[in-house]
Amino acid sequence: MKAAGKGPAVLRLNNLKRVMTQLRTTRITSRQDLALALDLSKNTVSLIIDDLLAQGLIHELGPVSVAAAGRPKIEIELRAGQLKSAGIMVERQAIHWRVCDYFSRVVAEQTWRTETADADGLLHELTEVCQTLRAAHPALLGVAIGFPGIIDSQRGRVHFSAPLGWQDVDVLTPLRRGVELPLRIMNNVKAAALLAVQQLELNKAQSHFYLRIADGVGGALVERGEVFSGSSWTAGEIGHLSVQPNGARCSCGRQGCLETLVSLPAIQQQLARRKPGLRWQSGDSEPEIVYELMAQTGRYLGHALSQVMQLVNPASIIIDGPWNAQPAFVQAVQQAAQAGTLAFTFAHTALHFLPQRIDPANGLALAVIEHYERAV
Repeated sequence: MKAAGKGPAVLRLNNLKRVMTQLRTTRITSRQDLALALDLSKNTVSLIIDDLLAQGLIHELGPVSVAAAGRPKIEIELRAGQLKSAGIMVERQAIHWRVCDYFSRVVAEQTWRTETADADGLLHELTEVCQTLRAAHPALLGVAIGFPGIIDSQRGRVHFSAPLGWQDVDVLTPLRRGVELPLRIMNNVKAAALLAVQQLELNKAQSHFYLRIADGVGGALVERGEVFSGSSWTAGEIGHLSVQPNGARCSCGRQGCLETLVSLPAIQQQLARRKPGLRWQSGDSEPEIVYELMAQTGRYLGHALSQVMQLVNPASIIIDGPWNAQPAFVQAVQQAAQAGTLAFTFAHTALHFLPQRIDPANGLALAVIEHYERAV
């Protein structure tokens, strides 16, 4: 009897989650349109919508005037502020958090400097942050905490993080003792990848590769709407592809990694070598030096991306970096990627150079929502 009763309950819950996903995606819709889009009966959708109305999670905007005879559609909209999620991003010597509504709009945020080398001390601080957020935002569905490095999201473990100086740290267990909310532990870049795919409105049935250039260089493959981590949680680590075998030593201990050539510190160092005292902020005063450096940086990155295209064959590659406003960089990436890739593969891979940086804390908050919507 229990097994027979469990099936319909799970089906109802999964239908609810599908409706929530559709409401989040379309923003404004109707019962009829929901039933059509999700291939559900009108009665099933109406029961779900009536329940959401009773909970105060959606509201009716009114009928849509139509010329045809029959009952007019009544538009409905999710009350996004009634459901919130939080993302806490940990970086070297800093914590940054954002609380977002169900449409990923920022409700509140804060950033501060702190000591991150002491794992026990930082986990205690993160516990207090989660408790404070829960008290301030009772509608929180959960919190996702992001770290740089090799992260096992399933077990909530930081296996290795060079920026933090951590190795084999169980994050989830101590946090669960003090936080009465659903918790997720992720890699910062992988969380940002989810948000990039959403913002560009890319087809979630396809695969997309996201690359982030900052103090380091990271990447993530989003496959059918979910981040692919690989067997040892290092899938997408494009920053440690070797593109210059005898090049500078990387933080990982190897030589010539992409990170040593295109990251923010790498560019600052190369500018300083070409002209002592010159930094990126003042680069506009040296257009020839900047142009040459950006072209070289783009070639290195384009070569690495050609390998991604050949091996992974994503529908699109998203570049999120500080050099995207430089035409020399963009052109060099495109030319080098094309030169190193089969013509058919390159023609079927879209390159997106983001005009604005993705905030990983937003991506972490989105990960909470997408986990909430996932079928059971």
